[in-house]
Amino acid sequence: MAHPNVDRVREAAAARGLSIDPRRFPDGTRTAADAAEAIGVDVGQIVKSLVFAVDGEVVLACVSGANQLDEAKLASAAGGAHCQRVDAEIVRKATGYPIGGVPPFGHATHLRVFVDHHLLVHDEVWAAAGTPHDVFGVAPVELVRASDGIVVDIAR
Repeated sequence: MAHPNVDRVREAAAARGLSIDPRRFPDGTRTAADAAEAIGVDVGQIVKSLVFAVDGEVVLACVSGANQLDEAKLASAAGGAHCQRVDAEIVRKATGYPIGGVPPFGHATHLRVFVDHHLLVHDEVWAAAGTPHDVFGVAPVELVRASDGIVVDIAR
């Protein structure tokens, strides 16, 4: 039986015309390296879902596991000047999910989503499915479509 968060992500995907098959990894997939090792893929295929505030607006950055987010680039992409990390409580309130389990869509509030263009070089990428133990594979173009993502250069 799946965790309720995973069911919510699966339902959110279906509402966007996307069929996903979340996989559970009991040892966790909290970091990009952990996820890549568990799944058996390149770390660049891992989607890090990072929640930041740009001039006070909470946004989501989907960054390749091989990259680090450039906060100035994210601020610029979002049309703002100042970008800062938000705490776990804000992440959960804005997304409905815990840090390490934030999916690219299906959030509790409307979030603008910015997608690292480096993810699009892969045939398949893996994103969190609602918990730090659950992930799903998806074609990058489908991730962008389902999340209403804006593809940008946000990597350092």
